Amino acid sequence: MLYLIPTAAVIAALLLLLPTRRNRDTGRARRRLVMNAGLFFVAAALMVVMAVGVAAEAPETAAAAAAAATASGAGQGMGFLAAALATGLSCLGAGIAIASTAPAAIGAFSEDPKAFGKALIFVVLGEGVALYGLLISILLINKL
Repeated sequence: MLYLIPTAAVIAALLLLLPTRRNRDTGRARRRLVMNAGLFFVAAALMVVMAVGVAAEAPETAAAAAAAATASGAGQGMGFLAAALATGLSCLGAGIAIASTAPAAIGAFSEDPKAFGKALIFVVLGEGVALYGLLISILLINKL
């Protein structure tokens, strides 16, 4: 069962790539789809390789595994990694959201000054995503 889910993810990624190989369309959207599917394939392959490596080095008993995790600080390291990912990915998402909404808000404000409040709300909603990610990372670090 350990290898079934990653194998299904790899097969799904390969199925995403098949229609683009036959069509040979060089459009920008098609290239972006191929790049995203390729990145997914690389991430799924890396997950499979890591799962095989962890399964090969697993201790015999659960007590030995808990002692090894406590001794090496792996749990704390994974917690810090989770906090960093929560902050980083939420800020990246907020940046993408603000990059598309702020120019539109400026354009709407230049045409109609009454639209400033409505446009500002949409820009602030994008920034809220980053604040939620920061809040999650603070909660994660407090648990460590």
